[in-house]
Amino acid sequence: MKKVFWPTLAIAAAVVLGASGASAQIKVGVAGPLTGPNAAFGAQLKNGAEQAAADINAKGGINGQQIQLSFGDDASDPKQGVSVANKMFGEGVKFIIGHFNSGVTMPASEVYQENGIYMITPSATNPKITERGMWNVFRTCGRDDQQGEVAGAYILANFKGKKIAIVHDKTTYGQGLADETKKAMTKGGMKEVLYEGINLGEKDFSA
Repeated sequence: MKKVFWPTLAIAAAVVLGASGASAQIKVGVAGPLTGPNAAFGAQLKNGAEQAAADINAKGGINGQQIQLSFGDDASDPKQGVSVANKMFGEGVKFIIGHFNSGVTMPASEVYQENGIYMITPSATNPKITERGMWNVFRTCGRDDQQGEVAGAYILANFKGKKIAIVHDKTTYGQGLADETKKAMTKGGMKEVLYEGINLGEKDFSA
């Protein structure tokens, strides 16, 4: 994160601040699942952002301006993600680190675009996130089509002639990755015996 993400954010900050005038602090929002099923990842996002901001501020900030962080908990829920996005706008945030989940990032990014807010997700991998032509949306991770191609190639190389089942959790990320893996397998001449989605949190699969 320190080597890739924050320098990108610093460049964006310099460009926008150069056009809008100086302010005492640069407000940066950190949006992700601080609670809920992906809270462990949200904690990593929060801790990393806090450390990066502390390091940058200790060296004088960006163009002499200190970074001020604002946190928003989307709990991996799309509707809550939109609420967080509106909260960030209300607080005057101009740059967002997040969101974590693709299904949350998609609707939240529309709020950010409407309100002139840059966002960079370190983890949302659905290809559509950066294929919608939105000027304000960036990411620092690989896409589902890239990951699915690698997964499909591995299966083709190591499980030729075996029965392969693909099961996803119906989330934007899970199904997107499953679709791309299936596509890579089909391209290589392999057909799965089962392609199925399950409900997140479901425990009874006897039906």
